[in-house]
Amino acid sequence: MPNIELMEQALPVAPLKIAALESCRELGEKVNQYIVKFRQDTLKESLDSPLYASYQTDNYLIDCKCPRFGSGEAKGILSETIRGKDLFVMVDVCNYSLTYTVNGHLNHMSPDDHYQDLKRIISAANGKAHRLNVIMPFLYESRQHKRTKRESLDCALALQELTDMGVSNIITFDAHDPRVQNSIPLRGFDNFTPPYQFIKALLRAEPGLRVDKDHLMIVSPDEGAMHRAVYFSNVLGVDMGMFYKRRDYSTIIGGKNPIVAHEFLGTDVHGKDVIIIDDMISSGESMLDVAKQIKERGAGRVFVCTTFGLFTEGFDKFDEYYKHGYIDRVITTNLTYLPPKALEKPYFVVADMSKFIALIIDSLNHDITIGSVLNPTDKIHTLLDHHRQQISVE
Repeated sequence: MPNIELMEQALPVAPLKIAALESCRELGEKVNQYIVKFRQDTLKESLDSPLYASYQTDNYLIDCKCPRFGSGEAKGILSETIRGKDLFVMVDVCNYSLTYTVNGHLNHMSPDDHYQDLKRIISAANGKAHRLNVIMPFLYESRQHKRTKRESLDCALALQELTDMGVSNIITFDAHDPRVQNSIPLRGFDNFTPPYQFIKALLRAEPGLRVDKDHLMIVSPDEGAMHRAVYFSNVLGVDMGMFYKRRDYSTIIGGKNPIVAHEFLGTDVHGKDVIIIDDMISSGESMLDVAKQIKERGAGRVFVCTTFGLFTEGFDKFDEYYKHGYIDRVITTNLTYLPPKALEKPYFVVADMSKFIALIIDSLNHDITIGSVLNPTDKIHTLLDHHRQQISVE
């Protein structure tokens, strides 16, 4: 495990506690299990010191909840003390599966509801934690990260509000635009990406995949995902291409300018497997249109890799495109809520992020560098070397 030697030499900042809100409970339990294992395997020789009180335990999760009144109002409750603890609060603002009633009417929780629950738990901590950290995989309002004309700056305001409430570190993944951290320049803001987990999940699902210039290509579905595609193509040693969206800026449909066409820039994809990389699938229309065009250009298999699978309009169109051979795999992380039926799809692959988050929490709790965690290049190269050896043996 990276950073293991540094952890064995460093003291924890304070006893670790994790508050996984109901929206993030399943992921939080997996993270807890990994941290328990990490610390059971530690080689520290002085665990009997008071400095390591509660260092090794079978549970770092605390009991927290946000019950609601019949009017829809709520309150945050912590059922145990967090005085002097290094508290990590985990929340998934995209978990639409949770519901509550308002005057007898059923409501599904929105990102706004989850964000308010996060603030309620922070408020319940009452300033007693030694340090307060927030793990928000999908950054709240991150798609509203810049101002055009007279518009709100929701993400920047949310970050400032959290830091004003005493949050020291905000940990997120694949932020739509990480420059939004400029709104809180004096506070910790870490933006992680999952390229290693993508490659690991893809190679596990497709053990015969050949990773070289003659057989594989990386494609960015738009100019916004270019930096991800550039990194992937460089670390894998393959070519890349890019689509750019021609939009109709004279009209607005569903809050956005409709896409007129996707134009492709890059080398010939004929006969090559293609990985399309992006930060999220919302409705999926744009991604599926790109996959179809690539397939019509003679590409082999098409693999879609995306950090957040929101699937706001369901899976019907994905099922249709898979049936017609336009997509072969859809790989997404478990950082946000995935409906059970997604796991039943033959093309669906989950890249598990729980061990990665556990490593981040453990590193931050020891106040050691997370440089190796931020840069997964060496791990990807090791994984590829092992994969190529297996293919050559076969």
